Amino acid sequence: MEVPAVTVHDVLGIGFGPGGIALAAACHEEAPELSCLFLEARAEAAWQPGMLLRGVDTQHHPSRDLATLRDPRSRFTFLNYLHETGRLLAFLNVPTHFPLRRDYARYVRWVADELAHLVRYDSQVVKVEIDAGAEPHYVVQTARGEQHRGRVLVVGTGRTPYVPEQFTPGARVFHSSEYGFRLAELRSGATGPLTVAVVGASQSAAEIALDLHSAGDRVLAVMRGFGYRLKDTSPFSEESYFPEFTDYYFDGSKQAKARLDAQLRSSNYSSVDQDVLENLYVRRYEDTIDGDERLVLHANHEVTIATAGDDRVELLVREVNTGVSAELAADAVVLGTGYRDLGPAPHNERFPRLLESIVDDLARDDAGVVTVERDYFVPPRAEGAPVPALFLNGLCENTHGLGDAGSFSLLSLRARTLLEGIRRRLDGVNPGS
Repeated sequence: MEVPAVTVHDVLGIGFGPGGIALAAACHEEAPELSCLFLEARAEAAWQPGMLLRGVDTQHHPSRDLATLRDPRSRFTFLNYLHETGRLLAFLNVPTHFPLRRDYARYVRWVADELAHLVRYDSQVVKVEIDAGAEPHYVVQTARGEQHRGRVLVVGTGRTPYVPEQFTPGARVFHSSEYGFRLAELRSGATGPLTVAVVGASQSAAEIALDLHSAGDRVLAVMRGFGYRLKDTSPFSEESYFPEFTDYYFDGSKQAKARLDAQLRSSNYSSVDQDVLENLYVRRYEDTIDGDERLVLHANHEVTIATAGDDRVELLVREVNTGVSAELAADAVVLGTGYRDLGPAPHNERFPRLLESIVDDLARDDAGVVTVERDYFVPPRAEGAPVPALFLNGLCENTHGLGDAGSFSLLSLRARTLLEGIRRRLDGVNPGS
């Protein structure tokens, strides 16, 4: 009986979010000779499905999409999506600076559908191993018991939601990435407006507070800072989303990176777009006119204890400057607390959790953080070791700066950089070199 041949793909990708889709588009258009397969845990392509709030925009120029900066003539640009779906003129007439998030989510799905032959959905990866045979390659196992093999592995699973240790996720305590789904579940069993504590002062936290207020709910906004801060949208700061800055940041020392992070933090973190911020303030003021306070700001406060019961969550909060504690009660708590980056800080991850079974084969620094090169290649621990080429896609803010901070801004150029690195190593470069 003839044994069927085992398929080993040139490129095996884990994750088919925007980063994976952008790479698939680049491979399809610029390297059709490569055999590629991407594995996605979800049943379909989706971008921020829990945060598709009405009226919320993307906060980036429409042409900072999945393809334009790599090739403006690509058929996978946002502009071409609008053209092919008959909505280009209508979009150009919309009086907004940035595209609506719901519109961009449709675009991401449209591109994914065009590349459906390169992806397998419902394929949650549970283990990664190395076959160190005559031709070393990766063996990836899914929750359904399937195995897939690849000469090059690209990990683009997205960052892990950061849940502070005082919170236990559950039906009434959840991260902002799950907001839409969890809120719908809570509303299905509610008899009236909800009281929801929103922890954090990020763009997502502010958008959620505004969405809840618009629905008639009561919002307890808890944040360590003095209040919501205005996002730095200076065009000078926005140059941190240029590829030249990525080179500059990557070559900087740890001290230089820390200085740059501090200077540029308000362009992406713990800050809010002006339109959202002003809308929230007007809503809060208008409530005082009516004597119905539905947006309660607990600034300069941090949650020290969170106890979830069957029908509510009790919070013990502490004023960070005076030390005075108070108790709050809510139907639910939404954590606008961001995501865990790869790095040495206590709330960081040293490596993507999926790589735990092979991490001892990978180069790491003194803090145990995986080493990443400029083209997102993760070298093996020992030079010349039979470790196939491994790349990280969208997980490298700690080494590459804000361009890797979950933004669309450099997605298409990162895809080209990844593709160039993949080609170099598939063209016969020793994986250990």
